[in-house]
Amino acid sequence: MSGTVSVASSVELAVVERNGFVESRHAGAAIVFGPDGVPVLTLGDVETPVLPRSSLKPLQALACASAGAGLDGERLALSTASHSGTDRHVAVVRSILETAGLGEDDLQCPAAWPTDRGTRDELVRELSQPSRIRMNCSGKHAAMLLTCVANGWDTATYLAPTHPLQAHIREVIERLTGSRITTTAIDGCGAPVHAMSLSALGRAIHRIGTSSERSPFALHRTAGTLVRAVRDHPWAIDGPGGQDTIMIERLGVFAKGGAEGVQVMVAPNGTTVALKLLDGGDRAKAAIALALLARVGAVPAAEIAATMAELPLTVSGGGQGVGSIRPTV
Repeated sequence: MSGTVSVASSVELAVVERNGFVESRHAGAAIVFGPDGVPVLTLGDVETPVLPRSSLKPLQALACASAGAGLDGERLALSTASHSGTDRHVAVVRSILETAGLGEDDLQCPAAWPTDRGTRDELVRELSQPSRIRMNCSGKHAAMLLTCVANGWDTATYLAPTHPLQAHIREVIERLTGSRITTTAIDGCGAPVHAMSLSALGRAIHRIGTSSERSPFALHRTAGTLVRAVRDHPWAIDGPGGQDTIMIERLGVFAKGGAEGVQVMVAPNGTTVALKLLDGGDRAKAAIALALLARVGAVPAAEIAATMAELPLTVSGGGQGVGSIRPTV
């Protein structure tokens, strides 16, 4: 059976310390591209395919936008989000569906509770049920549906790998990564997710993150607009207290985490990180990406440290902080 990066080809990227004792270690692989798109640092195996999970969303959102979805501002940012399901997020997703002349029942992502604790608690008090529009991928699905309507494509089968929408998404992904897709799986939200190496993923994210809205090429102009939308509306891509939201707000990076320990990030100067934690854990990935940006001098170390202080990296014991999740790169 095919699989991702092996244990033998991984390197330590972070540790978890409790009272000075290293309790756990996070291993994986990472690659850093300089502002010019040339790799400046590789750790572990960056050529074996991984499933990017939600770190693929910028590519999927760009594909939808390039096919006529016609989104901008917070609606464009929501199309690449793993949002926390707040009422504010849901209102934007509804507006995308309304533009398409569709409703919540047309979404084919699973029903879910919002990940925002306050919103979930309020819904429970109201005796509400999980819903598709609260699912963290509903913005992506709404954008996919709007793209189908704009092109006259069937909306009932938009998740089928053979659907024209998904064929277009694959074409855009291959163009951005510079590599052919050989393996496709089904993501947690039901949409196709395509395996690719960390070097291919990082290359694509670098191209998106460094695109100019004044480019002579339409796809790059659209990519520049997408990145600006995310940086202008960091609340949209994640949510209150969300790690991507915090990092975008504090540092002006373009950041997108994915399930199973995947993280991509583009610094304001274009330096780009793509990483995968082998154990699939999410707790250390954002901090590792920040540490890699600091290591290559892309963002001042003091700014990185101040941002890390706002991330949930404290290890508790008896209700007190007794250690931390610490990058070792």
